[in-house]
Amino acid sequence: MENPLGLLRIHIQRGVNLAVRDMRSSDPYVIVKMGKQKLRTRVVKRNVNPDWNEQLTLSISDPNVPIKLFVYDRDTFTFDDKMGDAEFDIGPLFKVISMRLEGLPDGTVITKVTPTRQNCLAEDSCIVFSNGKVVQNMVLRLRNVECGEIELQLRWIDISGSMHL
Repeated sequence: MENPLGLLRIHIQRGVNLAVRDMRSSDPYVIVKMGKQKLRTRVVKRNVNPDWNEQLTLSISDPNVPIKLFVYDRDTFTFDDKMGDAEFDIGPLFKVISMRLEGLPDGTVITKVTPTRQNCLAEDSCIVFSNGKVVQNMVLRLRNVECGEIELQLRWIDISGSMHL
């Protein structure tokens, strides 16, 4: 990867009201893609409201590349069923990170990103100063499916000056 700016820790918290793809439920998992990077969560069996509570980390060299999220239902004998997709932009988070804010009161909302026809946000996404870090909370409405949302949190990890990357 050419000159990473930092790492993006994506906390995939949970799915809400995901589509049923098996008889009465689904066995969902999430794939996160950015450029050539591809990460995935574990499968949660028989649950349309899964709690993944998993941390995935992407190396970011261009904050303008959208991050794509795909939800699938794990099947044993056939191809996994699609359960929707979403994408999000880290531009607003990167802009706040580059301000190098420090010492704000815990819980300070720095900015909000509102849902539009161009993004997959289900509600306002707040970029907040929490425990000395800048984080962004998101609820993404899945596209190309009858229902479902994914709740996640983004946190930037600065690697400037580190030698291991």
